[in-house]
Amino acid sequence: MSRTAATAAARTAVAPLTTEDAELLVAAARAAAERAGVAVSVTVLDAGGHLLAFRRDDRAVLISGETSTRKAFTALQLNAPTADLVDAVQPGGLFHTLPTALDRPLLFIAGGLPVHRDGRLIGAIGVGGGAPDQDHGFAAVALAALEGLTGEPITA
Repeated sequence: MSRTAATAAARTAVAPLTTEDAELLVAAARAAAERAGVAVSVTVLDAGGHLLAFRRDDRAVLISGETSTRKAFTALQLNAPTADLVDAVQPGGLFHTLPTALDRPLLFIAGGLPVHRDGRLIGAIGVGGGAPDQDHGFAAVALAALEGLTGEPITA
């Protein structure tokens, strides 16, 4: 097998994030938020930054949809939980704004998590609408559900 063919095979060896995966992430995050009495928006992006799933609770603040999308995009671009970036974006931090393609700063508030499969980045989830630590927790519950680490049924 040529080096190019081997590289291509290695890239395709990890299953991408599917629409079904994205819907599970959304349902799990919304169910966790419902249990906490919080209305949230949830965005799931694939590894290329394409929208796979989005859901906004009608009771959520309108801006929560854009917030969840920016959190997912930030987690995807930096391949890091957005909660880990809060200190770096404070005034005087390593960076406190980065432009996006839309000429808007990214939001670096907890609630965005990269999604990995077999050690490879395959997408990201962003949750907006609650307090930053709540949003982070809802995203973490969703990720655990996708990874099969929770025994809770996913309903929303």
